[in-house]
Amino acid sequence: MTRLIALAALLFTLAACEVVPVQPVPAPQAPDTTPIPARAQQAAQRFLNVVETVEPVAERECRQRARALNCDFLIVVDDRPGQQPNAFQTLDRSGRPVVAFNLALIAMAQNEDELAFIMGHEASHHIRDHLSRQRQSADAGAVIFGGLATLTGGNADTVRSAQELGAMVGARTYSKDFELEADQLGTIIAYRSGFDPETGARFFSRIPDPGNRFLGTHPPNASRMDVVRRTLATLR
Repeated sequence: MTRLIALAALLFTLAACEVVPVQPVPAPQAPDTTPIPARAQQAAQRFLNVVETVEPVAERECRQRARALNCDFLIVVDDRPGQQPNAFQTLDRSGRPVVAFNLALIAMAQNEDELAFIMGHEASHHIRDHLSRQRQSADAGAVIFGGLATLTGGNADTVRSAQELGAMVGARTYSKDFELEADQLGTIIAYRSGFDPETGARFFSRIPDPGNRFLGTHPPNASRMDVVRRTLATLR
């Protein structure tokens, strides 16, 4: 069953915060004259609707695709003030998958489609077992870099630094692929939940484009939109 943490205070906390949009800023639009408390309530209600609709679909996809994993998603709200919009997936101490949204992201989302796509994307990181795969890649990088430092006569500090660098490189080696995998499955989850993933993925147009940087953690926004559109074409 879905559980929501910190939602008891969500309406009140959202009403007290004004979120600065992530750059780049979209083209100017008519100002929203809805009172802040009303906007906060609308944002909270959108989020609740999406959680209740998307979580069961994500759980079903998880049980079908990753039967060895815990598929009982815990949806939480990070209500700490002053943060940049963010959502992420992690595991609690018991291994239960956690999908976290902060208040800034909930307030920034323009519609339920965006929230649904983001939730599907984060749930997909768990279904695709990206945390475990990332750890394995980081461990392999640490071993390789540390071994090379040892072979070239490095002292203990040099070897340790090489291991740390190797772990970082290893962890980032497949991060772009993981993001695109999560976009692909997230599109499926959002679509099967009754939302429009293409509309949801327009969220990318309002966040900085990371480009195709070497060892970057995220792929270019255009690549992500392309994955969404191609996946959606197969579903339709």
